[in-house]
Amino acid sequence: MTRHTAPFGTWVSPITSDLIVSETIAIGSIALDGDDIYWVEARPIEGGRNVIVRRTADGQLTDVTPSSFNARTRVHEYGGGAFAIADGVVFFSNDEDQRIYRQDPDRTPAPITPTGPLRYTDGVIDRRRGRLICVREDHGNDGEPCNTLVAVPLTGVDSGQVLVTGSDFYSSPRLHPDGHSLAWLSWNHPNMPWDGTELWVASLDGQSGLGEPTCVAGGVDESIFQPEWSPDGALYFVSDRSGWWNLYRWRDGKAEALLLKQAEFGLPQWGFGMSTYGFAADHQIACTYSSDGDSKLVTIDTMSGESAEIETPYTSISGLRVSPKHAVFIAASPTETAAVVSLDLTTHRTEMLRRTSRLTIDKRFVSRPQAITFPTAQDEVAHAFFYPPCNPDYTAPASDRPPLIVNCHGGPTGATSSELRLKTQFWTSRGFALVNVNYRGSSGYGRAYRESLNGQWGIADVADCVNAARHLIEQGRVDPAKIAISGGSAGGYTVLCALTFHDVFKAGASHYGISDLEALAKDTHKFESRYLDRLVGPYPQQRDTYRERSPIRFPDRLSCPVIFFQGLEDAVVPPNQAEQMVQALVSKGLPVAYVPFAGEQHGFRRAENIKRAMDAELYFYGRVFGFEPADSIEPVEIENL
Repeated sequence: MTRHTAPFGTWVSPITSDLIVSETIAIGSIALDGDDIYWVEARPIEGGRNVIVRRTADGQLTDVTPSSFNARTRVHEYGGGAFAIADGVVFFSNDEDQRIYRQDPDRTPAPITPTGPLRYTDGVIDRRRGRLICVREDHGNDGEPCNTLVAVPLTGVDSGQVLVTGSDFYSSPRLHPDGHSLAWLSWNHPNMPWDGTELWVASLDGQSGLGEPTCVAGGVDESIFQPEWSPDGALYFVSDRSGWWNLYRWRDGKAEALLLKQAEFGLPQWGFGMSTYGFAADHQIACTYSSDGDSKLVTIDTMSGESAEIETPYTSISGLRVSPKHAVFIAASPTETAAVVSLDLTTHRTEMLRRTSRLTIDKRFVSRPQAITFPTAQDEVAHAFFYPPCNPDYTAPASDRPPLIVNCHGGPTGATSSELRLKTQFWTSRGFALVNVNYRGSSGYGRAYRESLNGQWGIADVADCVNAARHLIEQGRVDPAKIAISGGSAGGYTVLCALTFHDVFKAGASHYGISDLEALAKDTHKFESRYLDRLVGPYPQQRDTYRERSPIRFPDRLSCPVIFFQGLEDAVVPPNQAEQMVQALVSKGLPVAYVPFAGEQHGFRRAENIKRAMDAELYFYGRVFGFEPADSIEPVEIENL
């Protein structure tokens, strides 16, 4: 086959933005109910609507949520844990009004909570008392919302009986198998759940409230994740007391380690309903953990403590739910996009139940990730996955090197993995190199690595992204004159700091990124309102530090083009963060573009907006780096170009 010679960035790719948004969904929140499997699909082609889907034992797929409903909760703004299921009856939060609806089979959903300023999530069904125990967030008072644990009757309309109150945040209410005890997590400002949480247990007294609660694990410097009761009534949980999120069991008044390993069995609780383990039997656990950026699947005998790894082709495993015969999870690999997968715990055979993409991509167009570790500031190392350009139909002129996009994940306590993402291949198949950086502060490498960003946000993460680019430049793998940096949310802040306080990058793209730390400290939602206390320092005591690390205050230091993407209903990073930065760059005379999206919140969910953001970023790089993309793209207005 003849290969065309063309400059990097101009290659024709079969992985188009149209195909990505029309043939791709996101999947989350797996739940098991007898032999039926449920999950939530976020569908860009339906305006970002979240649909609960049921798969029956005979393989039939059915949309549970009617077309007029969107199964999404906005507790903590990020949501998750939007539905609970028992005996075929589904209880879910509806995005438009945030009420809980009961949906019996073949019936129209009916609300069981009133209209008003209440939001609900992370529910567990208390069958014997006919109620749903869940987290409630009340936005009806002055000041920040009030979070509680409540019990909502399964019939009628009721706002819920308060069971637990007094802490700033709650999650993970879990019922003992006999229904006589409840476990839950709580934490308080300024902690985030990956900093320190407390695991509580209390008896349930008839139809009324709880008995005297007992704190069995956790504290201000110990993060507890996913408490679960075993079928025989023992309480398990994940704790990072060893420096890594490992599995523990609480019995006889003390916590004992089930499996100590320099690996992460827990995750940062950005959303509700996360799960990394479950019980196949009284004394058998199936669980997943992350090590060096990749996921493993293991079984543990809780009596002997012996563990056995299950070989799978997957490097990313999440949302794990377990039944006596199967483990069901969301899995991906460097060559397969994410899918709902069922694994037979006896034969270890896997069955793919639902793919997130219906695209069939010729594997020759897929760029494989290369895990790299590189030196960075303060004699530390950081981690990343590097993707070289890959297109079997094209080669570049011999003397050319590819443009590089340094991608910064959000959080910043998030992480990137080696799984196949079509948005990454969108770039590499057009002749870009891309590196996804797990900068200091990322999860997956232990508590010490996660905490290495404390007090250093805007410095350590930026240094790691800068040094990832320098590492690849020094290896001669990319064009130093065409280095871009892109990221969303906290990653967008890293982008703007890198462009403002360093001169390595020649262009940048900020997706709903932060430009003014002081404004963020004053104007954001409750969940993250004290997040910066650890990442930067207490406010207003360290106001000078906030100002010193806010790109909006130093537009004179910026010297390269930037494009901004922003949802106009974003409550996490308000639009004025982007708009003030745009105006500053316009005034300075730098090339700048602003692409706002009406109706979008924090992150883009609608197909037309996801497509526009991808195409506009490509168009922008083409204009500022001097190449003509092969795609037909609606032009973006670029001021001062």
